Amino acid sequence: MTDYGHDLRFGSFITPANAAPQQAVEAAQAAEEAGLDLATFQDHPYQPRFLDTWTLLSYVAARTRRISLSGNVLNLPLRPPAVLARAAASLDLLSGGRFELGLGAGGFWDAIEAMGGRRLSPGQAVDALGEAVDVIRGVWDAGNREPLRIDGTYYRVDGAKRGPAPAHPIGIWLGAYKPRMLRLIGRKADGWLPTLAYLGSLQALADGNAVIDEAAAEAGRDPRVIRRQLNVGGRFRTDSSDQLLTGPPGQWAEQLAALALEYGVADFILTSDDPQAIAVFGKEVAPAVRDLVTAERAR
Repeated sequence: MTDYGHDLRFGSFITPANAAPQQAVEAAQAAEEAGLDLATFQDHPYQPRFLDTWTLLSYVAARTRRISLSGNVLNLPLRPPAVLARAAASLDLLSGGRFELGLGAGGFWDAIEAMGGRRLSPGQAVDALGEAVDVIRGVWDAGNREPLRIDGTYYRVDGAKRGPAPAHPIGIWLGAYKPRMLRLIGRKADGWLPTLAYLGSLQALADGNAVIDEAAAEAGRDPRVIRRQLNVGGRFRTDSSDQLLTGPPGQWAEQLAALALEYGVADFILTSDDPQAIAVFGKEVAPAVRDLVTAERAR
């Protein structure tokens, strides 16, 4: 049993389809209306059927008041980290501290290369992501008057001015499944953001936690500071697999509470664009999960 003791948060994972441009905006507004904490969006800059996610995040920030926003996850190979750091800090300032930075190393390399990105091997992509995290944190360190210099293999800044600082400590969340990426999370990141169906089993969730915890301890970090997050299935249905949630909202609540208490998951993000499902998740499932977890922790 692994409970890291974080307050629970709930969110939505929205498709930025451009066929009906306002639909993604309305889904984020529905998430806010339902009381959810996060609205997150896929980022595939090479996908012509999608809106540009960064533009969408900025627009949604102006059309909402309370909910926090993030990419799920932003495509690093097509978004230079020094520029991304300033964009993230700017959006956080403009939104009153409502932005979080979900990042991915990249995966669809044919499409990335077609858009002008550099093709990397899986190992190179992990190393590049690690360098990017250093660049981003360096730009945000506005109190440091020394120019930022990082001479990386994939990313290099030579005397860049730092700043602006974001309005709040932006979390850097990494989408990851393989051990090398998980170790990077343990060393440098603030959150682990996988998708339940892609993990393959709940054992993979436990194994991933163990890798992250070990890497964090080796780096001198408290593993408990790293939030464990999860994209979860998008419909309330019955399914025999442990990769998808099952049954009615009350049964979802029981399963999510078990994931929080047994696997340390703190952020549950619903993969759905359906306003009705989003409403049920925010108004019925989330409060029930919080009550179950609070009661069990009190024991």
